[in-house]
Amino acid sequence: MTENNQHKKVRRYGMVIDLDKCTGCGACMVACYSENNVPFRTDETKKLDSLNWLRVFKVSNNKSFPDVDICHIPMPCMQCDGMHGHGHAPCVSVCPAVATDYDHETGIVSQIYTRCFGCRYCMAACPYHARTFNWWDPVWPADMKKSLNPSVSVRMRGVVEKCSFCFHRYQQAKEKAFVEERMQVEETEYQTACAEACPVKAITFGDLNNPDHKVHSLKKDKNAFRLLESLHTNPKVYYLTKRDWVRRQCDNIDSHTDIKE
Repeated sequence: MTENNQHKKVRRYGMVIDLDKCTGCGACMVACYSENNVPFRTDETKKLDSLNWLRVFKVSNNKSFPDVDICHIPMPCMQCDGMHGHGHAPCVSVCPAVATDYDHETGIVSQIYTRCFGCRYCMAACPYHARTFNWWDPVWPADMKKSLNPSVSVRMRGVVEKCSFCFHRYQQAKEKAFVEERMQVEETEYQTACAEACPVKAITFGDLNNPDHKVHSLKKDKNAFRLLESLHTNPKVYYLTKRDWVRRQCDNIDSHTDIKE
């Protein structure tokens, strides 16, 4: 295949998360906060008021000792392809302001904050609860303002936020490839903050359509599955586990689920 044809090939960036490796340490959440300028409240005990682009759920098999088993499930935005893979994600289909859109070049569902007027239809439509609403203007400690990421806009109150797969990193990698007169963005050039921060390398990120990327083969693993596949949202986040009870709960998570925030 020529380099020009490779450039024209559709990209679908996604993740494969190994649940048997994840320890629930929360390093991915911290990295997401830092990379994407996610604000936090002075009193973080009120979890319903928290903003989280990436959450770690704790799921149990509900058995008594010594048969009890725990699984931690990192959950970013699923970046749904929608039914038949045409980009009709549930959130994109309902937004009246076109504040969220599907990028056909990368398969990433965007969020345009300056268009959003806070109706929250997208939050109601998302079956993964991957979106959060910003109820307050962010207040940053004086010293912390210097550490904000200049590549990510700071959001105002009254808008919906969500994981973007660190899309600004893709733009930077694409610009670098253009300067170097390359048509392709290499796998190592575009990685999300959560994937880089994971100490046990449970998160693998890349182009699901590219055979040279690790995620391409991992998604075909016999232990791979996606959340709520019966809804046909075609998420681009895959999970790996050898535990059948985890797979069953992830298709219909029950009331015994705790969340770590």
